[in-house]
Amino acid sequence: MRLPTYFLSHGGGPWPWMKKEQGTLFAQLEASLRAIPHNLPQAPEAVLVISGHWETQGFSISAASQPGMVFDYYGFPEHTYHISYPAPGSPQLADQVHALLAAAGLDVKLDNTRGLDHGTFTMLKPMYPDADVPVVQLSLNASLDPAQHINVGRLLAPLRDQGVLIIGSGLSYHNLRRMDPGAQQPSKQFDDWLQHSLSFTGEDRTARLCQWASAPMARFAHPREDHLIPLMVAVGAAENDTFECIYHQEDLFGSITASSFRFG
Repeated sequence: MRLPTYFLSHGGGPWPWMKKEQGTLFAQLEASLRAIPHNLPQAPEAVLVISGHWETQGFSISAASQPGMVFDYYGFPEHTYHISYPAPGSPQLADQVHALLAAAGLDVKLDNTRGLDHGTFTMLKPMYPDADVPVVQLSLNASLDPAQHINVGRLLAPLRDQGVLIIGSGLSYHNLRRMDPGAQQPSKQFDDWLQHSLSFTGEDRTARLCQWASAPMARFAHPREDHLIPLMVAVGAAENDTFECIYHQEDLFGSITASSFRFG
C-alpha cells in the first residue's frame, strides 16, 4: 500500500526535550506530528528523512546500523546535548537509495558515520516516541537546486510502495534574523503563495516550485533556502498527488506563519 510523503516544519532546536523551559510553545506542532502515524495506511518499515540540516557536495546517505546524535544547535540548555533518540538505521534502505540515485547518474555516496541531526530527531520524537522505526537520512546537495531535488524525489518514489515513509524536514519560513512581529505579514504572504502553488499537481506545481524565489516575500522568508528544499524532494516523490495542509500556525514564535504538508 502506497505511503504518502510529507514536508514537515520541525520547529526550533531540540524542543521536545524542553517542555519545562518552553511550555506550550510547540503544542500545536507536536499535536500535528503525533497524528501522522495514525493517518497512515500502514505502519512504515522505515523512514527516509531529507533534512535541512545536512548538506554535502553531491548527495550522501546515512548508512550506519546504529546512528548516533548530531547536536547541531547552539545556546540551548546543557541537558539538550545529552539527549538520545536511539532509532536504528537501515543499511539495506541506504543501499537501495544509493542504487536508485546512482542509476540515474547522480553523485551519491554512503556515509557510515553520520548520525541523526535535530531536523530529524526533533520531529520523529513525537511521531515515534519509542524510536522503534528505522531511520535513514539523505543529505541535500549543497547546490540547493530545486529542480534537481524534485528529480531526486521522482527517483525515490518507488520506495513509497515498499513501506518507506519519505519526509522532507525543514521550515516553511526560515529567517532567523527576522522572527519578530515585522515578519508576521511577510511570512503569511509567502505561506499563502506556497499553499496556492501546492494546490496544483504535476508539471504545473513543479514549475511554480522551481521558480519559488520569485514568489511574494520569498527571500524574506528564506534568505537561504536550505529549509525549503526538502519540500522539493517530498513533492517530487508524489508529483501527481494532491496535497493537504496538516499543520498551520500564524503565531509560531509569537508572529510567524508556518505550515506542514502531506502529499498523497
